[in-house]
Amino acid sequence: MEAVDFFQKHHFYLPKWAFWSKETWQTKSDLASEIVDKKLGWDITDFGLGNFEKYGLLLFTIRNGIFGRENTKPYAEKIMIVREAQVTPWHFHWVKTEDIINRGGGNLIIELSNATVDEQLANSPVHVQIDGITHILNRNEKVILEPGESICLPPYLYHTFYGESETVLVGEVSSVNDDNQDNRFLENLGRFPKIEEDKPLLYSLCNEYPN
Repeated sequence: MEAVDFFQKHHFYLPKWAFWSKETWQTKSDLASEIVDKKLGWDITDFGLGNFEKYGLLLFTIRNGIFGRENTKPYAEKIMIVREAQVTPWHFHWVKTEDIINRGGGNLIIELSNATVDEQLANSPVHVQIDGITHILNRNEKVILEPGESICLPPYLYHTFYGESETVLVGEVSSVNDDNQDNRFLENLGRFPKIEEDKPLLYSLCNEYPN
């Protein structure tokens, strides 16, 4: 699998359950309710646009809490693979604050915009923290994150990102993540599009674990 090879190339190692077969899931699912309930694991999306090479993202959620529930983890962590010129479309989160970290590979390009009252792109300057240093950016100004650099994205800050000239290993550390309730895409897009299975299942996605 291309993604697994890329993770190993950059010395990023996933938990053992990332590679459980469907049969193993059926025997251990009662012991792995946290993984299922919190939608940990493999995640791939084309945002419902049908062109993964141009608009898409591969993610693996390593840890997470449950949105709005007390006595659960208040944080989340993801690792993502962003290909060259592969765009994650404009979106923000109403609740989640996140750090986006370039873990290796090429440069990550991020574009930012404040949200207007009616949740459109504003023309106002953007104040953002990059590795703890405040930057004031113009609406169309691009941020280039080199390997090792990170940016903090608070709620209501629109962002879109893509690899500059090669594939990028991208980390995300955040407050609790909820992709069902806390994504505001600028356009009407789908976060969990239907997958057409043209090959036998290798690893279950986070929203399709067997019962």
